[in-house]
Formats: sequence, C-alpha cells, structure tokens
Amino acid sequence: MKLIKNLIFAGFILSPIYILYAHHLIRHTANQMTPPNIPYLIVLGAKVDRKTMSRSLFNRAKMALAYLQDNPSTKAVLTGGQGPGEDITEAVSVKNYLKDQGIAEERLLLEERLLLEERSTSTFDNIAYAKQLYAEVEEAVIVSNDFHLFRSIQNAKKLGIKGYPLAAETPKVVKTKLFIREYAAITRLFLSGK
Repeated sequence: MKLIKNLIFAGFILSPIYILYAHHLIRHTANQMTPPNIPYLIVLGAKVDRKTMSRSLFNRAKMALAYLQDNPSTKAVLTGGQGPGEDITEAVSVKNYLKDQGIAEERLLLEERLLLEERSTSTFDNIAYAKQLYAEVEEAVIVSNDFHLFRSIQNAKKLGIKGYPLAAETPKVVKTKLFIREYAAITRLFLSGK
C-alpha cells in the first residue's frame, strides 16, 4: 500500500516536470531556423471542413507556399488523407490553395515540384507513405504547426529522413487543447516509438 501511495505521489510531482520537459522539446524544435534549398518539403495534413482548410492546415499551407517561393528547386510532398466531414483529402486541399496562390499546376507537374500523397490519417503515416512513394526523400523540411513539430521530426528520423522544422502558427482558439493532446502523443512516442 505504501508503494502505491509513493507511486501516486511521484506521479503528481513528476507530472509538472514532465510537462515542462515536453513543452521545452516542442518550443526548442519549433524555434529552429529552417535552412534554404532543402530538396523536399513535406506538408503534414490537418483537418478539412468539407473543402475548406482548417486554420491549422491553412497556416501550414501558407508557410509551405513561402518556402516554395523562396526555394524554387524544392519539391513539395503534400500529405493527408480524407476523414469524416472531409469532401476532399487534406493533400488536395493544400494543392488547391497553392494553385489559387498563383502556382500553376502544369508548371509544378512539369518541374516535378508538387508531389502528392493522400492516403495517410496520422502523423507517422503522413511521413511513412511519403517515404514509400518517394524513396529518394532523405532530407526534407517538415511543415506543421509549432506544437506538432518535435514529434514530426522524430518520426521522420525513425523513417530515415533528416528533417528540418518549419513552424506554422497554432490557432489560439485550439492552442491549449492541441498542446495538451501533444504532451500525451509525445509520451506515446517515447513508449511505442511512433
């Protein structure tokens, strides 16, 4: 009985320390500088409402667009499958945004800048399927929201991709919820490896 009480007490003491540690990992990764001219850029999927990008996905797409405009030799791998309430895949939603911002689909396909992966439904799957489709991806900028990049970079590393974070802002209305969920996801990453 005393052992159980000590474990519960240790859990209460260590919990804030663990959250601070996980938060440090998240912030440190999100604040890293993204090097120019990396051959690939992987945009991780996020929720789409029918055909409209969520604010999280929109922020990722904006960051991807800026990087692609500044680095004309970089190819983009757009990820994200189709979930409940989504009329199109997350990948197609980002592709449509890039086209609407003046990036012609024909130009992208001709220059092989826009590669499309649209089966995945999780962070690990996003990166794993991208790697399966494009085995030559050994180095990539990973675009996601700031809260999500530590785990994304770790997953890329496990899959043989040297990842560089490119942080998109997390919308304020969902920030607390997403950070709390991410602390649990980081725990799962440490325990299960993905």
